[in-house]
Amino acid sequence: MKAFLAFLKKEFYHVWRDPRSLLILIGMPMVQVILFGFAITNEIVDAKIAILDNSKDEVTQEISNKILSSKYFKLYEYLSSKDQIERAFKKGKIKIALVFENDFSQKLNRNENPKVQIIADATDPNTATTLINYISSNILDYQTKYLKNKSGGLEVVSKMEFNPQLKGVYLFVPGTITIILMLISAMMTSISIAREKEKGTMEILLVSPIKPLMVIVGKVVPYISLALINAVTILLLGVFVFGLPIRGSLLVLMLEIILFIITALGLGIFISTKVNTQQDALLISLMGLLLPTIILSGFIYPIESLPEILQYVSHVIPAKWFLIILRDIMIKGTEFGLIIKETLILFGMMMFFLIISIKNYKIRLE
Repeated sequence: MKAFLAFLKKEFYHVWRDPRSLLILIGMPMVQVILFGFAITNEIVDAKIAILDNSKDEVTQEISNKILSSKYFKLYEYLSSKDQIERAFKKGKIKIALVFENDFSQKLNRNENPKVQIIADATDPNTATTLINYISSNILDYQTKYLKNKSGGLEVVSKMEFNPQLKGVYLFVPGTITIILMLISAMMTSISIAREKEKGTMEILLVSPIKPLMVIVGKVVPYISLALINAVTILLLGVFVFGLPIRGSLLVLMLEIILFIITALGLGIFISTKVNTQQDALLISLMGLLLPTIILSGFIYPIESLPEILQYVSHVIPAKWFLIILRDIMIKGTEFGLIIKETLILFGMMMFFLIISIKNYKIRLE
């Protein structure tokens, strides 16, 4: 029995003596539970809405105020023309737009059934459907109270912009590209380099006539090729099998994909500088990259639905900005001038990860 207790004590010691492993094994699950607890919800709040009120009368104002008073919507701005709606959608400023026709109140009093048009960004069909239902419910509630003694009513017309058939592939193909590129570029790179370090062969390579930087480049270039092959394959399947459009520039799209791949590779190299074993690289990549990419990129759960602190955290997730770029180019046909902000952020992240990765490798292995 004493021998067993001594053995048990030794095993506990081995488990608890490594603070970094404890942080991964205990801290990461806690973080993931918190993320999932806050993120997994079908409720959408603070969705940006633009209103085009061609009538500007008491009734349209009351309907607008009723919609804006709910927690589901946050006013982006009042528009002055219908041309501004498509531009606001392409810039990613709004999720939905509300349009009142001219002489709204007068037509209502004459029982002419004035029209209220709801236009939603259907690149995320689930969110678009939910938002239209929210607005329609508010208008129906107003109509029930205001028009209970009138023979006329309001005519609600909805339009799904960019995805009128509400195909789920419009949502999942860009998200799948993002996750696979992150998986191959960051996770596999970090594991590959960690494997060399674990076996002791990385030091042998670095003392060879080949310069350390060239060794790292040689390790990651095959993963760039593999990631590009996967990206092109998924795009071809999306276009020719599922009917996904590529409405923007194909050249810009491929350049943005390469930019994201290099960013993810830089992140993978950085992870490999902080770990010595494949197991640590795998745990950090899975818990620190893959799950946050799924949860905080806007792939499945709208960013606006997350608590404010998680919305700020999402800004440091490269996949969030890449997913915005993908949807804008492929589905909305957005020109490059409207995605410069997201491109510059991704470029800045790429430079940051590459610089600190190269710096750390020099410190550790020269």
